[in-house]
Amino acid sequence: MPEAAMSAEERANPAARLGFRPGQVVQEIGYDDDVDHELRQAVEEITGQDLVDEEYDDVADAVLLWFRDEDGDLADALVDAVGMLEDGGDIWLLTPKAGRDGYVEPGDIIEAAQTAGLAQTKSISVAKDWTGTRLVAPKR
Repeated sequence: MPEAAMSAEERANPAARLGFRPGQVVQEIGYDDDVDHELRQAVEEITGQDLVDEEYDDVADAVLLWFRDEDGDLADALVDAVGMLEDGGDIWLLTPKAGRDGYVEPGDIIEAAQTAGLAQTKSISVAKDWTGTRLVAPKR
């Protein structure tokens, strides 16, 4: 989306660009020291709730999945994330940008998403070092 077409809120809060809304439960997977703390805080501000971690035992409205090339099998991680989602929920796959440690090739993302039964809808820059790819599951 061109900068001019974004609302002031979307420019000020990257979580608004990702489509998060007040009251949503967002589960975070893959947290480590390298995550973008401003993005995490922005998600919490817009939803009005703390992010829930991998131990959360209910379904979430959305999943933030931080994933680096060395984190293992992306398809497995996506299948696990789908199991944690409310019907119609989104997975935001957050991967390091090109040239950063842990960069994941776009072709690997597409292949893993297809294996997990997900469709990629868009990819955007979500932070200085991270790209976000929105993945959706078909309606059950």
